[in-house]
Amino acid sequence: MYRNLFYLTDNHATPRWLMRYFEGWFDPCPLDPELSGLAIDWRDPTYANIPYSNPGPWVDKAIVEAAKGCRVVLLTRVDPSTEWWLKLVAAGARVAFFHGRIKFTGPGSPNFASALWFLRGPSLTPASNASSGE
Repeated sequence: MYRNLFYLTDNHATPRWLMRYFEGWFDPCPLDPELSGLAIDWRDPTYANIPYSNPGPWVDKAIVEAAKGCRVVLLTRVDPSTEWWLKLVAAGARVAFFHGRIKFTGPGSPNFASALWFLRGPSLTPASNASSGE
């Protein structure tokens, strides 16, 4: 059994040192959202610390928004065996890994590594569509 149920939540705020790079960016996934970031258009540029427990819908939305020309950076867990990870790779997103685990703001942090994904517009066109002229 878990000693601290805090570790089972998605409410881990991005560390302050990392947020400094994204000051002024649109955040469709704040800790206490008033509306669903999945149901609205994202603004350029966008930074999102997406739910680690269910990143799939957020990854799909990020790919759609980037295809519309929005610069998107996602903070995710490192999990290359998942479908959502492979979607980001197939979309042409770039990934950067942290050396070791990052410490999130607040009383706890996830017990796995994190990565930043960078998505941007036309570069996200799958190679098969680009070669066929679509």
